Amino acid sequence: MNFFENSPWEELMNLTPIMLQKFPQFIQLTRIDRPIGIYLLFWPTITSLWIAAEGLPSFSLLIVFSLGTVVMRSAGCCINDFADYEIDRKVKRTQDRPLVIKKLSKREALICFFILSSIGFCLLLFTNVETILLSFLAIAVIVIYPFMKRYTNLPQIILGIAFSWGILMAFTATLKDIPPIAFLLFIANVLWTVAYDTQYAMVDREYDLQAGVKSTAILFGYADRIMIGILQIGFILTLALVAIHLQFGDFFYASISIASLFLIYQQYLIKDRLPDLCFKAFLNNSWVGAIIFLGTVSNYL
Repeated sequence: MNFFENSPWEELMNLTPIMLQKFPQFIQLTRIDRPIGIYLLFWPTITSLWIAAEGLPSFSLLIVFSLGTVVMRSAGCCINDFADYEIDRKVKRTQDRPLVIKKLSKREALICFFILSSIGFCLLLFTNVETILLSFLAIAVIVIYPFMKRYTNLPQIILGIAFSWGILMAFTATLKDIPPIAFLLFIANVLWTVAYDTQYAMVDREYDLQAGVKSTAILFGYADRIMIGILQIGFILTLALVAIHLQFGDFFYASISIASLFLIYQQYLIKDRLPDLCFKAFLNNSWVGAIIFLGTVSNYL
């Protein structure tokens, strides 16, 4: 009996040529062509890896977490589009996504999610048991997140947890433990994520209201700028606590000062709540993460 006969593997092998023909659509589905999400996931994860290792991490962990951020962010996009198939039709910004225009099916999006998740899991086999166990919770959060916007005005918090889970895994992969400083970094990143994803949600607020989608941008209403500012201040203050706890030097304090200037600039961009400028403010957060990372690395030189 052939092992592959009448098995999911046989189905996957039959689908492979078709999936290769649709490669451009899969690039669009996974947002590889729009890497902002990868950057926002990568910077805090790699920063935490540096802190956990107290300097340059091992080459193997750098590879695992660098590739892991790309793979898992892409997997998250697949399950997001699978869940939001009907909603994306009603939102101007997402009306050209592959599932909406029927260049890909929901089944193909789900297969892509499972393939990418499997690759991510294989990468974790090069770490340890503690990190592998944490990954199962990470997958659960990734799967749950897209559906939360139907039931709560706080889906951004779930996204914050998803985008911060790599911080905890960076510590378990390095130390086989999660010290208190990891939770401080986790909290800082959740605050930051909710702030920038609220900016992102401000872009689609008009369409989300029509589609019945919930978000912090809708919840905050005209207090959106104030709430984003409070979250951003909380983010910076929590990073300052991290610096005090780890006895970081002037370079790190300089980095959070520069990051604060970028956050102030974002407040300027969103002052009139214009969708294009709100999106520009959201994109600007990649620089915030990069600057915090450089400040962290400088501390260990």
